[in-house]
Amino acid sequence: MKVADILRVKGGTLFTVSPEQSLADALKTMAERDIGSLVVMDHGDLIGMLTFREVIVAVVGNGGNVGASTVRGVMDDHPLTCTPDTEIDEVRRMMLERHARYMPVLTQRTLMGVISFYDVAKAVVDSQDFENRMLKAYIRDWPAGEEESTPQTTL
Repeated sequence: MKVADILRVKGGTLFTVSPEQSLADALKTMAERDIGSLVVMDHGDLIGMLTFREVIVAVVGNGGNVGASTVRGVMDDHPLTCTPDTEIDEVRRMMLERHARYMPVLTQRTLMGVISFYDVAKAVVDSQDFENRMLKAYIRDWPAGEEESTPQTTL
């Protein structure tokens, strides 16, 4: 399974923010849209990610207030990225190593979407459920007497 399979199911809605936007405005967007991250774009290029992790660190560092912070001052400016052709197992490994909950998906420099750790986990569970159903159906439909036709040798 590849990242493209997740994007196909998830859809193409993307939420972005500019680096000069106030952190307060970015948080308002995240709260209104019920999303945990925003892709930071500057002149059509991905330059960072803003997630609740960066927001919490910034708010705690500012005495519990958002203050006059901008997205640029808070964002992760080296986010993990992948391509639509990246295997899900590789994405899972990368996200676990970096404790990343969100990963932008790029085709060259074009933003194709964002996948979350939840999306990856759901895809893995759905795939395993399908495989389990197929195995159970195969076992249930096993031809009667099949085991008797297998030649046996005695010593």
